[in-house]
Amino acid sequence: MRLENKNIIVTAAAQGIGKATALTFANEGAEVIALDVNKEKLNELSKENSKIKTEVVDATNKSDVESFCNKIDNIDILFHAVGFVHHGNIMDCDTEEFYRSVNVNIYSAYLMTHNLLPKMLKKKKGNIIIVSSAASSVKGVQNRFIYGTTKAALNGFVKALATDHVSQGIRCNAILPGTVETPSWEGRVQMSENPKKAREDFIARQAMGRLAQPNEIASMALYLASDESDFVTGTLNLIDGGWTL
Repeated sequence: MRLENKNIIVTAAAQGIGKATALTFANEGAEVIALDVNKEKLNELSKENSKIKTEVVDATNKSDVESFCNKIDNIDILFHAVGFVHHGNIMDCDTEEFYRSVNVNIYSAYLMTHNLLPKMLKKKKGNIIIVSSAASSVKGVQNRFIYGTTKAALNGFVKALATDHVSQGIRCNAILPGTVETPSWEGRVQMSENPKKAREDFIARQAMGRLAQPNEIASMALYLASDESDFVTGTLNLIDGGWTL
């Protein structure tokens, strides 16, 4: 029960990393509110653990986020996993796709943090965990132009928050996964011209010869959410199976 008596909000919680993390947090004793835009998948999550509260919230929508956050009186941890992977280089990224990636990958993190941080500051203690990526300022990846750009921005976002608020009891850290076997990843594979080769290529670029599982990312999140990491802030935590070696 490493998270007993902790109140945690998890975004993008309907599947993948967010879902695995919400379940892990709840199993470790936390009071979890799981947010997503996918009501059907959230209902499935509730069936897996009835203690998890769920709410349909679009983390890129200002009024949606404000309406939800206004109802929150007590929060210890924000785990933010909202993200979108655009495929292509700069010439494949038109203005609409550029702003979509910025909106989903960066603006959502800003909105959630901007609205929940004051509640943490009032308590003089809080913990923000952002899911970034190894494909960022850490590693350049082909055909991940705007994705890598936005995730690099999130790394800076985490450093800035940690620096500005460390003296006020706030911690902020990032998790930088390599390739994780999630429903969204599977969807990208199936959309490729040759799904079998795409799958093989994804696995081949992992030094360990396999993809990460969502529960492995959740284990890192559990450490960062627990009091065991109380002296940890401003860190970019790679969990990439040796991809960036």
